[in-house]
Amino acid sequence: MAEKLYDIVVVGGGPGGLTAGLYGARANRKTIVIERLATGGQIANTHEVEDYPGFELISGAELAMKMTDHAKKFGLEIVSDEVTEVYTEGDDRLVATASGDIYRCKAVILATGGSPNLLDVPGEKEYLGRGVSYCAICDGAFFRDQIMAVVGGGDAAVEEGMFLTNFARKVILIHRRDKLRAQKLIQERAFKNPKMEFIWDTVVESINGNDKVESLSLKNVKTGEKSTLEVGAIFVFVGFVPNSGLVREPLKKNESGYIITNAHMETSTEGIYAIGDVREQLVKQITNAVGDGTTAAVAAEKYIEELEG
Repeated sequence: MAEKLYDIVVVGGGPGGLTAGLYGARANRKTIVIERLATGGQIANTHEVEDYPGFELISGAELAMKMTDHAKKFGLEIVSDEVTEVYTEGDDRLVATASGDIYRCKAVILATGGSPNLLDVPGEKEYLGRGVSYCAICDGAFFRDQIMAVVGGGDAAVEEGMFLTNFARKVILIHRRDKLRAQKLIQERAFKNPKMEFIWDTVVESINGNDKVESLSLKNVKTGEKSTLEVGAIFVFVGFVPNSGLVREPLKKNESGYIITNAHMETSTEGIYAIGDVREQLVKQITNAVGDGTTAAVAAEKYIEELEG
């Protein structure tokens, strides 16, 4: 086990984490990003990105590579390891990893993201980025004038479904129960939308296609009746789990487990910042994460200055 000294440790190497690392290194602070998988986070597995300023269309993998290379040019260190715990010791923050290393620093930026709940059915992983999506804002425009399916019954499912009507010929919301869980006002708006249709008491058993999504195999949970629904895309909104449990000290979180921050990305524990999908915010977008990363790194640098004061 080795203890290593840094000014700023960024946990997570997605767009937000890489941006935070870039700004930390650019401020001449010894900064490292610890990422358990490949840098880029979820965008590395995204087929195409068309909503990031400056790129009309770019693959997620290429955008991740460009962000990584750019950050490294400012002297950012990146290591492949899994963070197991973050905790406080006096004015220091310590980051423990699965390899046994301990990173001692003054500020930690949590860019740990989260994961959408999956349907866990055949075809879901195979057609990810080719008709299977967990983000209407990201991918809705790719399926313009097609029939789209939305799975879920909460606020996110209904609101994202209504957003998709801006592009779709029709949006069919599939819910395993006979009524929605979304707020009544949101439900009323959806029921009045002429492009919205609803299939109740039904689950998706498989997602089918050749090179892309073409249909869904459905099952009514009450009658057992099976059917096939032809669609060009399926958007899944059955929950999202933020990776917010790494810090030993109890951070303030909302009822869904998202970390609560102030405008400077500061958490309830001094010297620990949270950015991107792991914190409470309105939307999950690359641009959000990048802005959060910038703010957190600048705030962390000022915090360290005051400690050194």
